[in-house]
Amino acid sequence: MSSIPSSVSSATNHSYEDTSIIEGLVLPLADHCFHCGDPVPQPPFYAEILGQSREMCCMGCQLAAQSIVEAGLEQYYLDRSEINRTASLPTQLTRLEVYDHDEIKSQFVYAQDGMSVAELSVNNLRCAACTWLIESRLDELEGIGKCQVNLTNQRMRVIWDENKLPISRILAVINEIGYEAKPYRQDTHEAMLARHNNQMLLRLGIAALGSMQAMMYAVALYFGEYSDMLIFQRDFLRWVSLFVSTPVFFYAGIPFFTSAWSAIRARQVNMDVPVSLALIITFFASLYATITGQGETYYDSVSMFIFFLLAGRYIEHNARLKAATMANDLVVVEPVLVQKVAEDKAAAERILQLLKENESQQDELIENETTKGESATVEPMPDFMQRMDANVYQLTSRIAQEWQQSRNQPNTQSQPEGDIESKQMVTAHSLQVGDIILVEAGSEIISDGILLSSTATVSQSLLTGEGDLIIKSQGDYIVGGAQNDSQPFEMLVTALPKDSQIGLIDRLMNRAMSEKPKLAQQADKLARWFVARILVLSVLVFVGWYIVDPSQAIWATVAVLVATCPCALSLATPIALTVSTNRLASYGFLTTRGHTLQTLAEITHVAFDKTGTLTYGKPNLLNIELITPKSQTEIDDLSLIVQKDTLLAIAAALEVGSRHPIAHALLTAAYQLHLPSTQAVQHYPAGGVEAMIEGTVYRIGHKDFALDKTDNSVNDIDASNDLTINLVAQRASSAVVLSCQNTDSKTWQALACFYFNDKVRDSAQSMLDTLKGLGIESVMLTGDPSPQALVMAENLGMQSAYNGLSPTDKVNHIQQLQANGAVVLMVGDGINDAPVLAAADVSTSIAGAADLAQVSSDSIILNGQIEAITAAKRISDKTERIIKQNFRWALAYNSIVLIPAALGYVPPWLAAIGMSLSSLFVVLNALRLKRA
Repeated sequence: MSSIPSSVSSATNHSYEDTSIIEGLVLPLADHCFHCGDPVPQPPFYAEILGQSREMCCMGCQLAAQSIVEAGLEQYYLDRSEINRTASLPTQLTRLEVYDHDEIKSQFVYAQDGMSVAELSVNNLRCAACTWLIESRLDELEGIGKCQVNLTNQRMRVIWDENKLPISRILAVINEIGYEAKPYRQDTHEAMLARHNNQMLLRLGIAALGSMQAMMYAVALYFGEYSDMLIFQRDFLRWVSLFVSTPVFFYAGIPFFTSAWSAIRARQVNMDVPVSLALIITFFASLYATITGQGETYYDSVSMFIFFLLAGRYIEHNARLKAATMANDLVVVEPVLVQKVAEDKAAAERILQLLKENESQQDELIENETTKGESATVEPMPDFMQRMDANVYQLTSRIAQEWQQSRNQPNTQSQPEGDIESKQMVTAHSLQVGDIILVEAGSEIISDGILLSSTATVSQSLLTGEGDLIIKSQGDYIVGGAQNDSQPFEMLVTALPKDSQIGLIDRLMNRAMSEKPKLAQQADKLARWFVARILVLSVLVFVGWYIVDPSQAIWATVAVLVATCPCALSLATPIALTVSTNRLASYGFLTTRGHTLQTLAEITHVAFDKTGTLTYGKPNLLNIELITPKSQTEIDDLSLIVQKDTLLAIAAALEVGSRHPIAHALLTAAYQLHLPSTQAVQHYPAGGVEAMIEGTVYRIGHKDFALDKTDNSVNDIDASNDLTINLVAQRASSAVVLSCQNTDSKTWQALACFYFNDKVRDSAQSMLDTLKGLGIESVMLTGDPSPQALVMAENLGMQSAYNGLSPTDKVNHIQQLQANGAVVLMVGDGINDAPVLAAADVSTSIAGAADLAQVSSDSIILNGQIEAITAAKRISDKTERIIKQNFRWALAYNSIVLIPAALGYVPPWLAAIGMSLSSLFVVLNALRLKRA
């Protein structure tokens, strides 16, 4: 991406054409940022500096460099002696203020409920106290709504009021307390973690070498005590031990000291405070003994202490990274470059406006349905809101056809700007709504959009878990995160990459992993309580030993500080939650709230919706019942078949363009029939479709709509109609009626009733049996008023079932169960069941890719496999057991080691080993969840 500011004058450029002027310019390594020295992505960002195009690692550095150039401060780059991320900028500029630019903020800040939300990468997080320190410090700022730090992923999510607080101030406060935060981007975040991992490895190597050398000299000193070693020999070994321990203390031990100092400056304590105190006391006590020749030295203990701590944290850090990396496998890393063909902002705006109008109508219908407190239809329609997509589809099809016509007429003035032969390569971040892009075969689709080409074959396995290829037609909706499986196609972008369905999945997972359940909050609180008590206890131990034996006072105090540090306690919950969350994701069960796992372990009841949950939500045509007046004589079988085919063709013709499952079933059944042409097609929300065919007006929908049965027209219905819908006799789950209007009397005559059956999911029975074996009661709460719904529930062995329920009725049932002490999991479709999903203790949705934006549940089943519920229950139970095991181990270890350490039986180096092993045990125990 080349973004060279046009405001840079040619005079500025010419002033640096003489290479002698820039001979002293400090240049970065190859493929590193000219501004900060970090590695650059491929392709890199660019900025014009000192007459040349320089590579930049991110848009923040790019805009910072451009701001420096535009302010006439290019001399800054000539004056600097090194390239450093922490180097100060010219006094007129600060790098953090660059993030307040609208163009920068749009890359990582999004709006939610009137607040701004940002995803940030945070470096130098070491323990739960670090996350608590950042959260508590930011909570003190006016305008902060919520701050959630994820220790495992080294990421944070902050919600704030941008009118009261700029993002630069938030970043500055984080930096002030000793942590580095920057906008999250997957490639740079991984580079940051890799850089941090390399630093840890280097410090660990130095600590290992130093501790080995210090221990070697310590062995000589120990033996010298029993062999009358000369004073000058002892002093020589002490000075050499100091020499090899100094880099260990001042370099390898720096992370502990900086973390402790940051906490103290914020008037808080974290895990590194007692560790740092122990190290400083031991090292400088040994230094005093070396200089004065009095007392004992423990350089070997200092070096080994640092080595064991670093080794434990390095193993723990890599285990957490390995667990966190599993989540990244679920999200496509968007391509850096895409091929932009043209743009049509007006078309995209028309589509989005129509979608917005439909959404308002949907909300109004749901609100009216809830207010009524009763089902609005006699026959259940699997999802009446999908019918409203027909007018959107007509618009998108027309836009796609106009685009293809313009492509076939290259000489006309109406052709959009740009063509396929002159592709423009642009970055994914620079895409805008209304851009027309070319998606190559085999590449990921980075944003949502409308297919402009005639056809496309895509795979949505990443979103839904379904491996079958999906054939898309011109005007169809393309989901971001899907993969183009065949030939290249063109599409109109209707959502930015960060707002696409796959971006939403990533955002939901980040929210879930950032939120802390009560158990984690209690663990953090207990760990902080422990640290404060340890500091008080260490003072008491020092005073007690100083009275009894002053020579042992320091070492007993150090042992207490080290051995009882509650590192394992702070790790007990977060590592287990991270591993289990990612394990669930591998089953296609995506948690979107932090409390989900903990509540799943406590459920006693599971309430199910029927359509689209226990069933596939894809009805099949079972039977066509002809409705003839009583006066009409019986017809033969051949005429009956012909008449059924004719009416099926008419019904299917009415449903062309509709996205309703019933429409799909009719069109599938009539795929070999010739469909008549329709005119004056009108779609009625929650009703059906009306159109004219060969001069006759037809309707298809539920009975009241098809017969125009309203309060004002009930007396106008043709008395010859004899329509009785019997779903039980037909073993059907739903039915629609086809009718026509009498030209003379304007009354409506029923022609046929189409019966449909929605197949029960193959895994529903085994899933319900498993839940029953666990002692969990299953309940059906469905809006389907047909008796067949109750028959289905009985066949599945469900303990109780209720049909014909309005959204309010479902909520009342959930609340009644909760009043009796039940903990309820609600399983619904994620859209129509929003009120009851919110009312349940925990909820999950079986959602398709197009539903994700409207999901309001605590979790989502992405692959449509309902048996993931039993996997979620099993994993949540095991997670609870492992967290309790970790708690018991951490508390038992700290309690048991306290007395021997206080009595002087535990040397500092052994205390370091014990603390590291305790933390490692907790991590390894949590990793067992990977096999759950």
